[in-house]
Amino acid sequence: MISESNLNRYRLFCAVAEAGSISAAAERNFISQPAISKAISKMEDSLSTALFFRNHNGVSLTPEGQTLYEELRNAFDIIKNGEERLRVINEKGIGHLRLGASGVLAKNVLMPYLKRFVSENPHVNITIECKSSSQIARILSDGGIDIALMVKPITVSDIDCKVIGQIHDAFVCTREYRDNLNRGNQNSQLKFWNDANIMLMDTSNASRIHIEKYFKDEGITPQKILEVTTMDMLIEFAKIGIGVACVIEEFVEKELESGELIKIPLSKPVPGRDIMFATAKYAKITNSMQKFINMYSK
Repeated sequence: MISESNLNRYRLFCAVAEAGSISAAAERNFISQPAISKAISKMEDSLSTALFFRNHNGVSLTPEGQTLYEELRNAFDIIKNGEERLRVINEKGIGHLRLGASGVLAKNVLMPYLKRFVSENPHVNITIECKSSSQIARILSDGGIDIALMVKPITVSDIDCKVIGQIHDAFVCTREYRDNLNRGNQNSQLKFWNDANIMLMDTSNASRIHIEKYFKDEGITPQKILEVTTMDMLIEFAKIGIGVACVIEEFVEKELESGELIKIPLSKPVPGRDIMFATAKYAKITNSMQKFINMYSK
């Protein structure tokens, strides 16, 4: 790694090579002539090479000095180009944003807002990681993504959260399935959990964990459980009438409004859950991350 003192000497060396004299380089760089002479001498000593020919008209590069100058000039051009790119990035808002969410949250919550964000920030490159909520939490904690869209309960602790809303779990089915379930049953509420096919997410899913706690708190023990790996499949299975699906109510609003699905009334509603954006607790918040988070506050 190049030290700051060596980097300054390289800059002075290039200045002398371009000016053709130590005195001219000293004047242009607002530094004393002895200081430049000393810096050049130290370079030549450390490299065991003469870098300049000295004469009464000034200095000129030795072949070795010319080789070093050309390489340093290329290096300084690269540094200059890098600084210019950073300036353009800051001015135009160019950046890279790595997002993560479960498939159902990405589809129903993230995508509508992402369209607006891309429209307002066209120079930001975006990648999206879609995995289960527990996997997304671990990836966020490990620094693999910048922002995660998550729902309580959260399985990791070293994150900061910003709540943006709530979702509500509901049990839905077709009207026909409900009517068949109730047929000949005077007190359907008492036998509902024994007779219905209850369709749930798999046991590692955050929604399932939340519902299992609800079952435990309410003393409910469903007898017929069908596990499905995605929320979309739960909804589709409910729509073809094979059971009662536990889904996010906000994600089936159209089906409920049209009557394609109906909501099963419960003696006590399932508590709502916070939706939140999460960032790693010790992560540096970039401009792109801040813009994205701020968008949800508008």
